[in-house]
Amino acid sequence: MLNAVPPFGHVIACEKWRRSALTENLKASGVQVLLEQHLSVVDFLLPSRSCVLYVSECDVVAGSSYKRKLVRYRNAHSSWQQMVLVERTRLSDQYFASLQKFVVLELGLSLLPVGGQSEASQLIAQMVQGESRENPFRRGAVSRLHEPLLVSLLQQVPGVGRTKALALLQSYPSLQELCGAEVRDLEPLVGHGAAQQVHRFLHKELI
Repeated sequence: MLNAVPPFGHVIACEKWRRSALTENLKASGVQVLLEQHLSVVDFLLPSRSCVLYVSECDVVAGSSYKRKLVRYRNAHSSWQQMVLVERTRLSDQYFASLQKFVVLELGLSLLPVGGQSEASQLIAQMVQGESRENPFRRGAVSRLHEPLLVSLLQQVPGVGRTKALALLQSYPSLQELCGAEVRDLEPLVGHGAAQQVHRFLHKELI
């Protein structure tokens, strides 16, 4: 893997993403994209030693072969802050719960569902252009508590607004910790109904 850390405002992308909608949207949003052939399993390197692996709808639907790639990614890039972006679409939704369990609970990685490359580019651009250079997904990072990406993710849950999302992140500041919480743990923070919705959203068929 290329060990160069891109400067603030830049992204190093795997050559396969040349002329893709994702990289074109990044450029349009003001992010400088540097293409590199030798990134191994990783798709994008971000400032603050962060890296992203992108799992497409085709990868999810095609079967479990993507799991081997995820394991290689986790093992090869453990010194970086690792994130996994997964296309969650109508076609791939039925496979999402098992993928989420594997990525978050078994591998201990941060996972963010996206609707496609356009949404993924917006997330990456926010991470690159954020006011703080500290990666919001870094375990123990205080700035992560107010990171708009995690807040937005939780606000997708019915009955959870910004206030409840921030309350959850104050006590469970990572997706992995949230996934490990039971309904009874969440109830004091957001109430019984919202706690059930959050747990259902995070676990789906796993509950």
